[in-house]
Amino acid sequence: MSETTITKPRRILLLGGTGDSRTLAERLAARDDLEVISSLAGRTEQPASLPGGLRIGGFGGVDALASYLEEEGVDLLVDATHPYAARISANAAAACRKTGTPRLLLARPPWQEVEGDRWIRVPDTRAAAAALSGLARRVFLAVGRGELEAFADLPGIWFLVRTVDAPREDLPLENYEVVLGRGPFDADGERALFLLHGIQALVTKNSGGEATYAKIAVARELGLPVVMIERPTHDAEHIVATVEEALAWIESRLS
Repeated sequence: MSETTITKPRRILLLGGTGDSRTLAERLAARDDLEVISSLAGRTEQPASLPGGLRIGGFGGVDALASYLEEEGVDLLVDATHPYAARISANAAAACRKTGTPRLLLARPPWQEVEGDRWIRVPDTRAAAAALSGLARRVFLAVGRGELEAFADLPGIWFLVRTVDAPREDLPLENYEVVLGRGPFDADGERALFLLHGIQALVTKNSGGEATYAKIAVARELGLPVVMIERPTHDAEHIVATVEEALAWIESRLS
């Protein structure tokens, strides 16, 4: 009687939190030769369900992540976090170097300024707050809850803040209103939001992609200034811009 050889599935750690990471997880879930573990930072209270394994929360630094990669037998790490998640990306790069784990950075291209845009490019949230002085009194602040502290000392400005989850406590802003929403957003909805609240300027990060671009298009349509926070730089040997390119890289590594 011949013996049957059972091949253990290869393990991929997918650092997620973006629409691209969700799409990638869904595409990889169809393969029976892979085991995908999606890791989310835990900033959203009720993330949408994902196929495969799921872990919530940070790893605790480079050494802890390196230990996780070794203990869990991770074969590949795909970093598909938000383009501004600089710390976890840096930790992932260091942990992969330490363990020899191949790492891919999936970074969708940033938005590009086009005719009619009124972008004010700034390097960080502090500079974005400074740029608002004398620019507008009613501002759509689309930067994430963790970045709001930089705008706390602007009492003459009213802010519209959009979050996925309702805040559990007051935000560090003097004058504001919160609206709840999860992308993707369309132009009609964004236009209505701008007009309803009398928005005079937008502050946002250059996240790229289609899911949240509508607010950029609406600001252009209405002739409003956009304070655009530039992306941090990332250290990566292998970088791709699309899910299809990520799938091709994974296939090349597993074959």
